[in-house]
Amino acid sequence: MISNDNLDQLTTGKGTVYTTDGEKLGSIGELYVDDTTGQPSWVTVNTGLFGTKETFVPLQDASIDGNDLRVPYDKALVKAAPSVERDGHLSPAEEEELYRHYSVHGTTATTTETTTETTSQASTGTTAGTRDAVGHDTSGPTTDEAMTRSKEELRVGTEKREVGRARLRKHVVTENVSTTVPVSHEEVRVEREPITDANRGNAYDGPAISEEEHEVVLTAERPVVEKEAVPVERVRLDKETVTEQHTVNEQVREERIDTDTDGTAR
Repeated sequence: MISNDNLDQLTTGKGTVYTTDGEKLGSIGELYVDDTTGQPSWVTVNTGLFGTKETFVPLQDASIDGNDLRVPYDKALVKAAPSVERDGHLSPAEEEELYRHYSVHGTTATTTETTTETTSQASTGTTAGTRDAVGHDTSGPTTDEAMTRSKEELRVGTEKREVGRARLRKHVVTENVSTTVPVSHEEVRVEREPITDANRGNAYDGPAISEEEHEVVLTAERPVVEKEAVPVERVRLDKETVTEQHTVNEQVREERIDTDTDGTAR
């Protein structure tokens, strides 16, 4: 049970509320104390998208863990708790409804720790500077002369989450490359020339009749292949942000007030 002795351990707005199984419910909002005993009895938990919803959770059987709270209720039960306006005070009807939801027994009204001065006026249904209520509430204690109409407003935001990863990977492929290169080779050709005055001396040089061999070296070109690795480009990964319109469809509730007149009332 949370008491005033260890209340200063909790940091409102910075501490976190967890289930006994360690599941996070949300951050600590406001602490509400009992009107009679002055002991803490309720805490509001900031839940919903961006912590825009505050849900009441009883502090019975709750324990303090540093700046955090641990309560014996699962997340589904807390999220399904009745919606109660956080106005600094719980009416008996609101508190009874919350007790029934959490299956906790209790009957006393509570007020938030930061607004204890004004709760005595709120609990009697009158506030300084306002006129007396006309008629009375049939659903519970009379509060004031008016009924509050509320509606839900849709707040939509965005969050970043990982949807995938991209990476570069280099591998080697082999392909055939065909190219044409000119090659040349030497072929033997027999040339005959008649005996003239210009070559007559060479013709009569040597024996008149003999055996003789004459050799000529023939050459030919052949293709020679060499391979060299050369850089051709640089490849890197980069990111760009693309914005697109996404339609969100959600149901919101709105209260409407009807007037019902019985008998001959004017």
